[in-house]
Amino acid sequence: METLWIVIGAICIITGIAGSILPVLPGPPISFAGMLLLQLTNNPPFTTNQLIFWGVVVAAVTLLDYFIPVWGTKKFGGSKYGTWGSTIGLIFGLFLGPAGIIAGPFLGALIGELIGGKDSQSALKSAFGSFIGFLAGTVVKLVTTIIMAFLFFKAIL
Repeated sequence: METLWIVIGAICIITGIAGSILPVLPGPPISFAGMLLLQLTNNPPFTTNQLIFWGVVVAAVTLLDYFIPVWGTKKFGGSKYGTWGSTIGLIFGLFLGPAGIIAGPFLGALIGELIGGKDSQSALKSAFGSFIGFLAGTVVKLVTTIIMAFLFFKAIL
């Protein structure tokens, strides 16, 4: 049974890393679930304080993930059109590989702002802000899940 918890936990950790980039999956919570599954083994590697700490970090990162792109868009003069465009662009960009994941939110925000009635210069500025916000949120999630993956695999090796 112990091997099963480790295997399912490792799948969660890897899925969590992928979810840090893919908008469909909540990466950090899935990685945290992997850490929790490791606690079901005969020698639980994490203390209660460590798990509480990572639970708080995951909750904060998950909340920030919703606010950072919006903040980036608004900071650069964007609107809800840009925010929605960025999200839709990311979803379409997933089908185009890594370049699409990077270019999708930018182009989506640009198109969204143009649909919302902004001139091209303002739309471009908003799209840049949306892209920066998306990138910042992705980096924060990715760093969090990679650290959790390190701790997980360190504990089982």
